[in-house]
Amino acid sequence: MTMMRAIGLMSGTSLDGVDVALIETDGETVKVLKGHNNFLEPLGPTGYRGYADDEKALLRAATKDAESVVSPSDRPGRLPEAEGFVTAAHAEAVEHFMNDHGLSASEIDVIGFHGQTVIHRPDHRLSIQIGDGQALATRLGIPVVSDLRRADIDAGGQGAPLVPIFHKALAEASGFDGPFGILNIGGVANATLIDSRGNIIAFDTGPGNALIDEWMQERENKNLDDGGRTAARGRPDEPLLAWLLTHPFFVRRPPKSLDRNWFSHKLAGQLSTEDGAATLTAFTARAVARALDHAPEIPTRWIVAGGGARNGELVRLLNYHLRAEITTADAIGWSSAYLEAQAFAHLAVRSLKGLPITFPSTTGVREAITGGVLARP
Repeated sequence: MTMMRAIGLMSGTSLDGVDVALIETDGETVKVLKGHNNFLEPLGPTGYRGYADDEKALLRAATKDAESVVSPSDRPGRLPEAEGFVTAAHAEAVEHFMNDHGLSASEIDVIGFHGQTVIHRPDHRLSIQIGDGQALATRLGIPVVSDLRRADIDAGGQGAPLVPIFHKALAEASGFDGPFGILNIGGVANATLIDSRGNIIAFDTGPGNALIDEWMQERENKNLDDGGRTAARGRPDEPLLAWLLTHPFFVRRPPKSLDRNWFSHKLAGQLSTEDGAATLTAFTARAVARALDHAPEIPTRWIVAGGGARNGELVRLLNYHLRAEITTADAIGWSSAYLEAQAFAHLAVRSLKGLPITFPSTTGVREAITGGVLARP
């Protein structure tokens, strides 16, 4: 199959900004280069457009307003304003990225546009990622595939996680054999488990960075717990952790996905800053460990990506609870920060070619189906 050049865009539930990544893929495989000592070279150039404080405030307000949504087309409160902003911010991110790397629109085959999730309630057939794919395609002069969760949700799936098929392609291209797990820790954490026969299951494991980030924002006016240093100085509240892990989500069999708003950092509100950070960090790690309850084969190796891969205390706890080799994506030549953006580039190409992007073992949909809405300039 012919390789295509695709740009993927991701703005996660951490609300920190827009990730941009360019890869080459035919929808089945990804182009991976091996450098010195077989260390994997980056898949392609990446870029980033951060959100300012007022922009983050707008997105938080829109997420709050989305709680009253009952239909995918509903846009109450500040959602229309936020949707316009998300579209413009992603356009700016791509424009700066292409300028920085000397790229023209004619050199890019497609853009995978995730948008900004403001509500995810698959049990109510509802998951909204704001952002106007047609407006983005028109402004950039490049075809855009967006709304990648809708078809799966309409067919009875969870609409998440979407990245496992890219995880599998990247693992195969890198020469990795199962059983192993790929853990992406964004605002929400999700795991892809690949067994020794190459079969995959995938699901959200629980909160990722979101609760920790919100805790640090409220207590210290910081965007995150840098390196997990605050958590490392604290002590987890064991009774609170035990109670949190009784939530019905953790005993549900996968496939399953988590609404970002099911848990709140305010549950640790009675604790000191350090103890609260320690508790919320331990919550993320122990929720991942609970994923082993659903593993057909226990992974002997985990590759950790997303913002959580930079949290040393979280990685330390994962090492302790998972009892397996833990490697960050950056350490093997993958990208911790841009793995999801790369995935949406891959998914856009699969969508263009009518290839499935979700599967019974990843989202619970009845049969493997494609998805996404194509907008041409």
